Amino acid sequence: MKRNATAVWNGTGKEGSGHLTTQSTVLNKTQYSYKSRFDDGVGTNPEELIAAAHAGCYTMKLTFLLNSANIVPDELNTTCTITLDAGVITKSELQVTGRVPGITADEFKEWAEKARVGCLVTQLYKCETTAEATLA
Repeated sequence: MKRNATAVWNGTGKEGSGHLTTQSTVLNKTQYSYKSRFDDGVGTNPEELIAAAHAGCYTMKLTFLLNSANIVPDELNTTCTITLDAGVITKSELQVTGRVPGITADEFKEWAEKARVGCLVTQLYKCETTAEATLA
């Protein structure tokens, strides 16, 4: 399986702008710029997209791990926060809250950690990754 996305940029790094398009067209000429990355401009940015990818992959991995033990969550809600410090992504923090019948909070934390380690996006990172799990 292969997936792709395309970035187009026009102009200088600070005053220019670009757009992103994904193979699925979920992103279709979605705006990004210096202001959307480092200020409060309209559009997306690479760190936001990385956070979405990590949250999505991790949540799906956690679901599959729970399912392998015949556990079906009612809902998993994951937020991923990417830290960009001095031009380097230094951390990816996952916070997951789950409504999962039939397990304890400690069991949920164990499953959440297994998911963090097994997540394909986590495995890409060379920065610190953490996962905090709360059973609702």
